[in-house]
Amino acid sequence: MNVINEAGILAISTRLHRLSEQLRKDGAMIYKAFGIDFELKWFPVIFTIYKKETASVVEIANEIGYTHPSTITLLKELEKLKILEWKKDISDERKRLFLLTPKGMELVEKMKPVWELVAIVLSEIADNENNLLKAINETEEKIASQSFYQRAMQLKKSD
Repeated sequence: MNVINEAGILAISTRLHRLSEQLRKDGAMIYKAFGIDFELKWFPVIFTIYKKETASVVEIANEIGYTHPSTITLLKELEKLKILEWKKDISDERKRLFLLTPKGMELVEKMKPVWELVAIVLSEIADNENNLLKAINETEEKIASQSFYQRAMQLKKSD
């Protein structure tokens, strides 16, 4: 066991980051093994638009939990690659609705079998005595009701 693992809960952020990096690295290799030129950072945006068919910047940012500026950066990147395009919202001319281009739909079709495979493998990995996905959901709910920072400041005040 290394020092970070021994640090227990104190190093949870480091351990989650380490786990995330490993999953991202392997995920990228899986796409590559299927001959799909794809960056994992695009996944949340592409998947959201695929599921919703069209979505505004605000909707996408809310769905994926990213800031407005980082969502726009990803949208511009995908637009440049001709994976996404946008049209004006009929009900609000100022609003842009993003959708997959034919090239984007083709990419999604190529990725669907990979998503199925990845879902099976990740379910197997996460299906432990203490289910990882369930634990993440529970933790995110707690943080949504009161952040890590808010909790720490509350404890500091009560000292």
